Amino acid sequence: MIRKYYRVDRREICLLRFILEGYDGMAIMTTIDSRRGIVVIRIASGCEDDVEMILEGLGKDILIETLHSQGMPCLKNGSADLFY
Repeated sequence: MIRKYYRVDRREICLLRFILEGYDGMAIMTTIDSRRGIVVIRIASGCEDDVEMILEGLGKDILIETLHSQGMPCLKNGSADLFY
């Protein structure tokens, strides 16, 4: 499984989660910091291109910004800081 970190419009976190869940077994999204819209998406091996296409399509309508492909979250004072 591959982990990728993104910043998304915090108002759209639920929408993104529901869309990814609709593609059963392809990816799992976890919210790291809901106030800042930081999420991690764990992508099943072999599904990377499909997930990228989904995110690119959604990115036309909502903010989806790649933070780091293999970033490591560091929690400080209850918020997530990502090292690049």
